[in-house]
Amino acid sequence: MMAFSLSNAAFIICKDAAGVAGNLFALGLFVSPIPTFRRIIRNGSTEHFSGLPYIYALLNCLICTWYGMPFVSSGNLLVLTVNSVGAVFQLVYITLFIAYTDRMKKMKMLGLLVMALALIGVIVFLSLRFFESTMRQMFVGFLSCASLVSMFASPLFIINLVIRTRSVEYMPFYLSLSTFLMSISFFVYGIFNSDPFVYSPNGIGVVLGIVQLVLYSYYKKVSVEEYREPLVIAYS
Repeated sequence: MMAFSLSNAAFIICKDAAGVAGNLFALGLFVSPIPTFRRIIRNGSTEHFSGLPYIYALLNCLICTWYGMPFVSSGNLLVLTVNSVGAVFQLVYITLFIAYTDRMKKMKMLGLLVMALALIGVIVFLSLRFFESTMRQMFVGFLSCASLVSMFASPLFIINLVIRTRSVEYMPFYLSLSTFLMSISFFVYGIFNSDPFVYSPNGIGVVLGIVQLVLYSYYKKVSVEEYREPLVIAYS
């Protein structure tokens, strides 16, 4: 009996450790746009930056926050915390973007923000009104899973760009590393919690993270060799 209690305590500690690590690594992702917004504030303009990624990130965080609620899924408190913090960051970024963009983009961003909040409202209403317990978790779980998978798939464009240009200029190393570490942490957290709606999308995130890091390592080396090559030719 004591051995069972100890193993159960170790299990909970490992699960919580993975979740806390995921929260910390996610913070690295949430603060990554800060240099962009420093530039926006300094220049007094959003220039050619797009506000769509922040709207989408907000929607993703809100869906996953709702999934982490105790009356939607059990044992996902750390999914709730990381995504609620993420939602606050995205709201701040969206507010700053709206404040510094031109009138046309301002109206477009406000419209998209209202649509995102309305969609979350519909999801909350449907899940509470028409679904009970297990079915509610499945309904919101599939939505959060789809949202996370599409978010993790978004770097595919960057991966394609890296391969075509043979340059890692547009794939920041620390952003790729943070994504990988966050994904693997929540993959482990989902495994410990026996929650396929957590470990499945994050498993995909782990694979894509590994691909990004391998590409970064390879093309960074290629870039260095190509940079050195003219020097060798010049002195031959």
